[in-house]
Amino acid sequence: MTLSWFQIFRLGLVQMALGAIVVLMTATFNRLMVVELALPAVLSGSLIAWHYGVQLTRPKWGYASDAGGKRTPWIIGGMAMLALGGLGAAYAIALFETSYAAGLTLSILSYALIGLGVGASGTSLLALIASATAVRRRPAAAMIVWLMMIFGIALTAGLVGANLDPYSHARLIRIVAIVAVAATLLTTLAVWGIEARVVAERQPDPMPFRQGLAEVWSERRARHFTVFVFLSMTAFFLQDPILEPYAGHVFGMTAGESTSLSGQMHGGMFIGMLTVGICASWLRWGALRTWVMAGCLGSAATLCIVSLLGPSGWATGLVLATTVLGFFNGMFAIAAIGSMMTLASEGRERREGTRMGIWGAAQAIAAAIGTLGGAALVDALRLMLSTTQAYGAVFFLQAALFAASAFMAAKIMQGRAPSTSLVPGE
Repeated sequence: MTLSWFQIFRLGLVQMALGAIVVLMTATFNRLMVVELALPAVLSGSLIAWHYGVQLTRPKWGYASDAGGKRTPWIIGGMAMLALGGLGAAYAIALFETSYAAGLTLSILSYALIGLGVGASGTSLLALIASATAVRRRPAAAMIVWLMMIFGIALTAGLVGANLDPYSHARLIRIVAIVAVAATLLTTLAVWGIEARVVAERQPDPMPFRQGLAEVWSERRARHFTVFVFLSMTAFFLQDPILEPYAGHVFGMTAGESTSLSGQMHGGMFIGMLTVGICASWLRWGALRTWVMAGCLGSAATLCIVSLLGPSGWATGLVLATTVLGFFNGMFAIAAIGSMMTLASEGRERREGTRMGIWGAAQAIAAAIGTLGGAALVDALRLMLSTTQAYGAVFFLQAALFAASAFMAAKIMQGRAPSTSLVPGE
């Protein structure tokens, strides 16, 4: 028995809850550290990178959900860890004012919990969806759960922003506690009973973690797809720290205008995600490999345009190009996630979580490298080149990584009929 559309939407609520807590870390806590507490921006950036680094444990969490026979406890338990980490990070904001050492210590521990929670809950959730979703529904399932995550991010950011003023540490902690408890309860209600209905009960697997990991890593398909995930996701995250500064430094946009630029990009991503989900699942147009390649090549071409617009200073052109870039990024992201779900259920049985864990770890490393590397590269290149040339060079590098990712997709993925989506070649 496979997941119904209603059950897929229910599991999407878990992804929405994940996004609701994570956005507090990447947006609210980041802003409070840098502005209200006047702490170095590198501190908040390092803590975010630390949470990505902790997600190298994803293969272990995925293997645990494989070996234990049930994924539901890991999804709920991981969300509880994530909620506790988010609440601890909020307390750390208040601690910084009285003791820097205590605030930093609690922040490090809390961001580690956030990384562990995301790894345990997110990996087990995707493994459950991959193993219990009909092949033809996987692109749409990927679209649904990711759009619900974006909705959770937007909803939480809006509600927290509306209730955080006038700011006080006590108000912050109270709001974060409400979000954390609500996310944990929503996850429990959303996932409860689904696994028992759609997945036959499995006996625990006594195989040691290292042996199980080696078993999956011996699969040529899994190894090649891991490299693809790392390469493409590095390109995907490379623009995050530099797009808005590029708009300000080179195009003279105000803070409000550059923030709106980010909104334009996410609007484009939303349309790109919808396009792939609807076309690949419901209309059955094109194999996922085709959508992955189109997203990568379209992103590469648009990034070249973004770079070439720099000397002209044409702000309207940048807005248009950024919207198109978001469209192709969204197309790539959903096709890649749909492919991941398809590939996770192939190869040796009962290893969906381990495969998801390996690919999740590759994505986390790529996110950390892209987030920190993009800004560092621009800073280094500005010592040798003009500001416009420095940003342009990084965008061209990003385009090259996307082009290389498209080449890898062409080589390691073999498109089938739309109804059966995508399978890597032997």
